[in-house]
Formats: sequence, structure tokens, C-alpha cells
Amino acid sequence: MSKSLSGIFPPVTTPFNSDGELLVDQFINNVGRWAKAPLAGLTVLGSNGEAHMLSDEEGLLLVKEARPRIAADRTLIVGVGRESTRLTTEFIRKTADLGADYGLVGAPNYYKSRMTDDALFAHYWSIADESPIPILLYNVPQFTGVSLSASLVERLAAHENIAGIKDSSGNLPFQAEVRRRTPDRFSLLVGSAPTLIHSLIQGACGGIVAIACALPAMTVNLYEAFRTGDWKTAADIQKRLTPAARQSQVSLAFPD
Repeated sequence: MSKSLSGIFPPVTTPFNSDGELLVDQFINNVGRWAKAPLAGLTVLGSNGEAHMLSDEEGLLLVKEARPRIAADRTLIVGVGRESTRLTTEFIRKTADLGADYGLVGAPNYYKSRMTDDALFAHYWSIADESPIPILLYNVPQFTGVSLSASLVERLAAHENIAGIKDSSGNLPFQAEVRRRTPDRFSLLVGSAPTLIHSLIQGACGGIVAIACALPAMTVNLYEAFRTGDWKTAADIQKRLTPAARQSQVSLAFPD
């Protein structure tokens, strides 16, 4: 049975030294601190984790170190997107063997002019067919230059192994349309902290938001206040969270 996608999942940062070498000990230390926060789980190898700066071996090492350091009932989401369907599927299998619960799959974008809805449908559907774990679509057009359409998401939501979407576009009308077109079992996760409360109102089940790396308790408090119907508290927290989220766009982690 798939683990829950409801709640807050920080897209954790990846520490490097000045020469660009991976600081595994610092990563382990950070994961240990996030594991003590009231989070629903972690997202490793996301955009905030600078996954594209890592080799496959380095990425798999981070997944291997993260999984045993968070509770077994917490969800581990791993960024797995590659430019080809085959390479994405191969990488998902490796992360699944290390304990990943979901694979987060961004759109291929090197040949972005050829990334039609039909091409993307074939890519994602094939991955979902072969993946040993459920996958999440990842819409982040500000990085990829490729926007997933609501009609494409609707088609893909029919696959039982496609569990939902992380939308980082900040496009609230798009999120509302996705929620309207997809079944209840299809999870909508927001990737933009300034729109978190608005996305929850529209039916998002949680967020994979970078500000949760630095302010995990505050972000969870917003989610819990909304979930329990304390909308005034949720709105007040959103007012305080938004400026911090907008000022801290890169390398959010625990302060010294």
C-alpha cells in the first residue's frame, strides 16, 4: 500500500564544499535534524537539492543515507527524472531498491520544442508501466521550459501507478483545473510556498516547498491549522512565511 502524500515534504538541500565535492556527513546531519521535525517525509534529489549537479552514484548515495534516518512510516520522495524514458526507468529501479516510496519525474526538456502532449504522454505512461514504485509528475516550467497541460495530466491520471503531481509553477488556475479534471486518488502537491494556503484551498493535499527546509515547524503549523479548520491561523502563518520564502530562493538549510 502506498504511503501518504498528505503533509509537508521539504525538498532537502545537498551540501557541497568549495570544490563542488559532496559533503555526505553534513547531509546526514541535516537529515537527522529534519527527521526530528513534524514533517510527513522528505524529498531528496529535487531542484532545491541541485540534483542535476550530481552523478547517479552521488544521488543514490544520498538516497541510501536518507532512508534509514527517517521513520519507516514517513514518506521518501526521490527526484528521478532523466532526459530519456529508459534512463529514467533505470534510475527509478535503483532508488526503489534503496527504499524510495515515490519517484518524482520532471519533463524532459533538451528537445523542448518536440515535447508535445503526445510525446510526454508516451514518456510518462511508459515509465509508470515499468516503475516498481508510484510516480509523481513534476511541473516546473521555470526550470525546464516545458509546461504540462491540464489535459495531459488528466490523461496520465488514468494510470494507476501515477499517484499525483507536484506543481511548482505557482499557477493557481492550472492547479484548480488539474484538481477538477483528476480523480480524488490523484494527489496535488504544491511546490510554491507563497501559494501554499491558496493551493490547499483548491484541493492540494500538501506541499514540497523549499522554505520547509529552513522553517519546517512553521510550514507544518500552516498545514495543520488549515487541515483542522483554523483558517485564520493558517492565513496568519502564510503572511509570515511568504516573505521568507521569496527572500530565500537558493540553498535553504538549517542555520548554524
